[in-house]
Amino acid sequence: AAQIVNEVLPQQLPGRDVDADKQVALFAGALPGRKLLGAAVKLMEDASCKVSVPPTQVCCGQPAYNSGDRKDATAIAKQTIAAFRDFDYVVAPSGSCAGMTHEHYPALLAGEAAWKREADELAGRTYELMAFLVDVLKIERVAARFDGRVTYHDSCSGLRELGVKAQPRKLLASV
Repeated sequence: AAQIVNEVLPQQLPGRDVDADKQVALFAGALPGRKLLGAAVKLMEDASCKVSVPPTQVCCGQPAYNSGDRKDATAIAKQTIAAFRDFDYVVAPSGSCAGMTHEHYPALLAGEAAWKREADELAGRTYELMAFLVDVLKIERVAARFDGRVTYHDSCSGLRELGVKAQPRKLLASV
C-alpha cells in the first residue's frame, strides 16, 4: 500500500479553504487507483479538511488477520498506529480497513498495555469516508449530478462492524 500511496498521491495535498483545525489522514489501505483516492480527497477538501497521506502507511492487515496470522497482523497494526499517530482523524474509503482498525486492533493488542491504549485511541479517530462526512463534518449533500439509476451495495464490514448504512444513502439522495 505504501508504494501505491506514493505513486498515486503526494504526501501533502493542497486544499481549498483549509481549516487548520482538521488534520485528516487518508488511509488508502490496499485500494489502488488514482480516481478513487482522488475522489475521497476531493470530498474531504471540499469540506475544508487538510488532507495528508502518511507515506509509512501499509495495508490494514485484514488479510493476515482473516487467515489467522496474528503475528503479522499485530506488526501491521503497530505500523499503522505509528503512521497515523499525529492526526485528529483517520479516514478510510474502505469500510473493511476502517472496521479492521476500529474493531480488531484493540483486541489484537490487548496483551500490550501501551499499544492497546494507542489502538483504542486510533479506533476512536478512525472513520469510514461516508460516516466521516455525515457524522463528523455534518455534510448533508454533495454537489453532484447523475442522470440515471444507481444501485448501492453496503460494505459488509462498514455495515456490520461500523454501522455505516444511512450515511451513504443520505449523500446519494442529494445527487
